[in-house]
Amino acid sequence: MNVEAYMIELGQRAREASRLMARAETGIKNRALLYMAEAIEAGRDTLASANQQDLESARANGLDAAMLDRLELTPARIDTMVEGLRQVATLADPIGGITDMNYRPSGIQVGKMRVPLGVIGIIYESRPNVTVEAASLCLKSGNAAILRGGSESIHSNQAIAACIAAGLKRAGLPQTAVQVVETTDRAAVGQLITMPEYVDVIVPRGGKGLIERVSRDARVPVIKHLDGICHVFIDSEADISKAINIALNAKTHRYGTCNTMETLLVDSSVAAKVLPELAGAYEQAGVELRGCERTRALLPQILAATQEDWSTEYLAPILSIRVLDGMDEAISHINQYGSHHTDAIVTENYTKSRRFLREVDSSSVMVNASTRFADGFEYGLGAEIGISTDKIHARGPVGLEGLTSQKYVVLGDGHIRQ
Repeated sequence: MNVEAYMIELGQRAREASRLMARAETGIKNRALLYMAEAIEAGRDTLASANQQDLESARANGLDAAMLDRLELTPARIDTMVEGLRQVATLADPIGGITDMNYRPSGIQVGKMRVPLGVIGIIYESRPNVTVEAASLCLKSGNAAILRGGSESIHSNQAIAACIAAGLKRAGLPQTAVQVVETTDRAAVGQLITMPEYVDVIVPRGGKGLIERVSRDARVPVIKHLDGICHVFIDSEADISKAINIALNAKTHRYGTCNTMETLLVDSSVAAKVLPELAGAYEQAGVELRGCERTRALLPQILAATQEDWSTEYLAPILSIRVLDGMDEAISHINQYGSHHTDAIVTENYTKSRRFLREVDSSSVMVNASTRFADGFEYGLGAEIGISTDKIHARGPVGLEGLTSQKYVVLGDGHIRQ
């Protein structure tokens, strides 16, 4: 295969489809989403078989547990894919909405209209459910999409792509509105991120190496996050029961996700109450603990944390713990070592919670809730195209509105500038 020619052809088709999608009616887009959901529901056995083929190859190639976890399409994850499509269909269509319309002294009216970005390229690893999430959000927001999944999930992605194409065709929309790259040649990524004439935005979802490469080499704007170094801070005025439940869930619910807690911060005044019980629960869950000197004074059996641990995204059953004195130290630690992804405080003090929300510089900041909630589905976005830790255009889970832009619209009645 001539990869360059192939990717250019995909880009040309996507650009043409994007113009049709930009004017597609909401009802037609919603029907396409529901038809996709029906196709996935009907194709469960096919999806499971294709995913099993990918899992067997991945194990043979020595992929680690975190990658295997992301790759697996369990029945529950297929349920979530179906529900996500249906939920996106119920969401308000942002396209065409006009806001901030005001009369100017000249007599003209000026406002802003919500419009699609155009063609969105998504590059991702392992997780085949991203194919559905990306397709649904791009479709509902009036965009066309070029999806390039990892080689390890090629069979799963192709099976899902067939369901997406069936839904588009049945609704009367161009099947080229969502194209899944069929080659596993890595040159396809290099081509995709250097086609500004066909692609308007790139969204990389995967390991740090992938995102660094895309950010470095892209000639197209990138929506990204590099790491998910998330924290939970147990404050001196925390409800201990809440703190234990949240700290356990934030770490052990799933290990291979970017919203999993990697560092636990505990106020020194409650450390002796919280840490022994937590350590026992983490031990039962098979989590390796690494602590600062003050932590190891209470838990001498655990490993010593190094400076590197505070800035490491483990994506594994490993947790670093630091005991510190008060809010100032906690906020300082998070802003220094965190990745601006998701951070939480457990406290019953309203004033402290308000300060934490204001001063922690992350895309999601939480009070008395697990970091695992930092997710487009959980936020009511239906799904997410990714999580952005950038500060320009979109931040946090990127849903429908994050895949749109605004243009100024002016209404006059023969007005001329004097």
